Amino acid sequence: HMFELFFDSPEFFQMFWNSMKITAAILLGQLVFGMPSAWGLARYRFPGKRAVYLLYIILMMMPFQVTMLSEYLVLDAMGLMDTSASVILPGIFSTFSVFIMYRFFNGIPESIIEAARIDGAGELQIFLRIGIALGRPGITSALVLAFLECWNMIEQPMTFLTTKSRWPLSLFLPEIDGGNAGLSLCASLAALLPAVFVFLMGQDYLEQGIASSAMKE
Repeated sequence: HMFELFFDSPEFFQMFWNSMKITAAILLGQLVFGMPSAWGLARYRFPGKRAVYLLYIILMMMPFQVTMLSEYLVLDAMGLMDTSASVILPGIFSTFSVFIMYRFFNGIPESIIEAARIDGAGELQIFLRIGIALGRPGITSALVLAFLECWNMIEQPMTFLTTKSRWPLSLFLPEIDGGNAGLSLCASLAALLPAVFVFLMGQDYLEQGIASSAMKE
């Protein structure tokens, strides 16, 4: 069955690389947009900050079924339906990752930031050299959790992607004939391996993140 999966199932490889492309793009986007958002929310004061923070919390708590219609209408108006971007864009602006990174950025002592400013460091330098360095456990935790979520998501691609060749691997498993239990088991194991690998690689950071969050509470 493993031979059949790897050499007789071109759909498996296509959907595997679709998953890799979608997941990598979402994680990269969360680094580019999520990290500065979390840093700004954690380290700067501005009018309406509390309202913005509350909005992040509300959006984070909302299930996909609640936001599905609004996302569909926006993506359809942008002409992005049935493209990889229809799954990638909503994932990039995930509020959950921002919230996790915010907690770690918010825990950096203000004295360190002020000392850097006194030494002449600009705001960008402080973010790059202090924020990212000291917030690395939170950033890594957010990325690991985001990877696990993106790799296994089903509802978003099922809603926004109609062309089978664009489906991620998470939609391949339900397509396997129920009578072929061996192939289904092999496909499940092959889909599980990347998630297990990423989890093991980021396990220490996840433990640090949980311990740090508990101490802050």
